[in-house]
Amino acid sequence: MTTLQLQARALGDPTRHQIFRHVADAHRPVDVAELTELLGLNHNAVRQHLAKLVGAELLTEDHAPRSGRGRPRLVYELDAGADSRWGVTGPYERLSVLLAEILRTGESPEQIGRRAAARQRLGVTPDGDPVALIVEAMDRQGFDPVVRDRGRGRAEIVLQHCPFSTAAVADADSVCGIHLGIAEGLAQRTGAVVDELERRDPRRADCRLRLHYETENPR
Repeated sequence: MTTLQLQARALGDPTRHQIFRHVADAHRPVDVAELTELLGLNHNAVRQHLAKLVGAELLTEDHAPRSGRGRPRLVYELDAGADSRWGVTGPYERLSVLLAEILRTGESPEQIGRRAAARQRLGVTPDGDPVALIVEAMDRQGFDPVVRDRGRGRAEIVLQHCPFSTAAVADADSVCGIHLGIAEGLAQRTGAVVDELERRDPRRADCRLRLHYETENPR
């Protein structure tokens, strides 16, 4: 069964469709407690619905930052690759808006990207680690980032997937420039500084995002 078929089957259930729409419209992590209150169902029933949506690559599951004793809460967000045909804005639609903004304003891709970063939600980590915050934000955009080299106030983040590979092959200056600007804007909000984005073939991904930050007080 294809991913599209799995998604269609998952959303064919009215309750799951309601959960999906609520999480998609929230633009923030949503936990099970919020959904049980919304739906009037017990936790186990909600978790079963969420498992179907995660399995269909419509939502992602993660742990919220620990606060006190006990296990951290599970939270859910829209999967970065969720197709726009399900009534949500897909990654290529978001990119098209930013490209149109370049044409409308005459500003550089980096400027547009930095402004887009200011509108994005920045996560929370227990110690305010700037690298973890940037990784989390880039992961939500579908870049599958991983830290490969870190030490003495510097880090290299490898972007293992390019969700815009087709567009980047056609116009890397615009597409990669936008996402360099987004990374710069996100880094600025954490107190870090992006040094460079080393581009690679977008069809193979593994671009390198290098940055530095204050080790004593990263915020």
